[in-house]
Amino acid sequence: MVTDNNKRLDDIVAQAKKYQVEREQTYRERSLKMYPWVCGRCSREFTHQNLQELTVHHRDHNHDNNPEDGSNWELLCIYCHDNEHSRYIEQVRYGSTGGESSAEKATHNPFADLATLLKK
Repeated sequence: MVTDNNKRLDDIVAQAKKYQVEREQTYRERSLKMYPWVCGRCSREFTHQNLQELTVHHRDHNHDNNPEDGSNWELLCIYCHDNEHSRYIEQVRYGSTGGESSAEKATHNPFADLATLLKK
């Protein structure tokens, strides 16, 4: 009984991995034909020799959202892609990290009286 359940689970996992690879190949091939082989963040250029280091990033982080015009895709090198996902995870975990922070804003202006100081 246990072996039947394990085999069934293995089959399900193998099928899911197969579908994922097929899906990735479809949008990856389309995006590589659509966009220049340049990282959208660091501007690193790619050739056939290092093309495996160029990834397709989904801007909305939904890998099932693959519009025909490629508007949800961005080509990123593996390093920038990893950084983008790390930033997204931090945003989800800790909230917004941009200018919308609820922390107190600085009120001191060190250059407020600069003209007077320069006259001395």
